[in-house]
Amino acid sequence: MDATFIALVGLIIFLALLAYLKVPGMIGRSLDERAANIAKELDEARTLREEAQALLAEYHRKRKEAEKEASEIVAAAQREATALLSEAKAKSEDYIVRRNKLAEQKIAQAESDAVNQVRASAVEIAVAAAGSLIANKMDAKTAGEMFKASLDQVKTNLN
Repeated sequence: MDATFIALVGLIIFLALLAYLKVPGMIGRSLDERAANIAKELDEARTLREEAQALLAEYHRKRKEAEKEASEIVAAAQREATALLSEAKAKSEDYIVRRNKLAEQKIAQAESDAVNQVRASAVEIAVAAAGSLIANKMDAKTAGEMFKASLDQVKTNLN
């Protein structure tokens, strides 16, 4: 007996034993189960990918909405700042105008007071000068006549 013949007989017995134990069916079922598991995992992966893409699209949409809202907030703040600035400018201009008018009124009052003081001083000086002139040049008779004339003029002015 030849070693090749023994190897051939051993191979045939091995193959017959495999067929008897239905090993090719088990291998086929195992491969089918593995293929089914792989297909199932691929379906799950595809579903997860679609969900991830949907989430990504949702996050992009939310980001765009947030950017739009932020730009609207910035624009509103700019409008409000501009309004506040113009209001403050108008108030300060009004304040300046009022202060200028008040200063002009105070200046006019001071001028009027100064003119009145000068006039009063001039009148006092003139009265004093006239008094001293009259006192130096007047006698009793002339003084009495002037007093009467002045009294008559006052009565005329009062009536």
